Amino acid sequence: MEIGKDNLLKIVRFTSVGAFLTDGEHEVLLPKKYTTREMQPEDEVEVFVYLDHEERPVATTLEPKIYRDEFALLKVNYINEFGAFLDMGLEKDLFVPFKEQARKMKVNKRYLIYMYLDPKSNRLVGSSKLNQFLNLTEPDVEVGQEVDLIVSHITEMGINVIINEKFKGLMYKNQVFEDLRTGDRIIGYIKEIRKDGKIDVSRTPINFTQKAGKLSQIILEILDENDGYLGLHDKSHPEEIKDILGMSKKAFKQTIGTLYKEKKIKITDKGIFKVKN
Repeated sequence: MEIGKDNLLKIVRFTSVGAFLTDGEHEVLLPKKYTTREMQPEDEVEVFVYLDHEERPVATTLEPKIYRDEFALLKVNYINEFGAFLDMGLEKDLFVPFKEQARKMKVNKRYLIYMYLDPKSNRLVGSSKLNQFLNLTEPDVEVGQEVDLIVSHITEMGINVIINEKFKGLMYKNQVFEDLRTGDRIIGYIKEIRKDGKIDVSRTPINFTQKAGKLSQIILEILDENDGYLGLHDKSHPEEIKDILGMSKKAFKQTIGTLYKEKKIKITDKGIFKVKN
């Protein structure tokens, strides 16, 4: 029976306080409010197991906002002399001691947290000091590979991400054309693995870079043919974009975003204007 994770357990018996479940070796209580009339002895149920306020294992059918050995963006409910307590979607909050806070936490603020099982106390604990839970030296990813990303924090240099919940990565701001916030989960692609182990990530497939150059040229040529004006913008209908340019709206938005960053065009609600040199 794993604390902090979902477990498939068998119902042993019902009592006045709820149903007792077992993994064949240990038992845990599923409180009565989480049982249903359809449940019967010997049925198997999937439950999340954690520790209650008295540090006893207890089961719930509620879905938590974070699982053990994973990351999630959580809000601080209250703070006492020992640390912060964050909303993890259950009756009990997740404890983040002061020593595990990357910066001093504040009530009602949200922080990206990693939850782990403390080997000394056998309690679920959270930490915002994330580097200690990441592999910083041996990435098992390849250039061009599609990966899952979690936005960890944003700096002047770029958007720091966690790759596959294992590694640190970076997306440069001038290559991102969308509003991203800490805790966002997105798809990305490995752009470069540096000799020092640092990883650069892109929101678009690597082969899109070559394609983007061709799409940029198409838009610039049409602008030249029409006195520097194109009556399309990021709110234009996808079919209209496809009919005029022969590209998807997603590719169009990415391309004009690049041209805008390069200061080659201006984008207005009336359309696109080429910037005169």
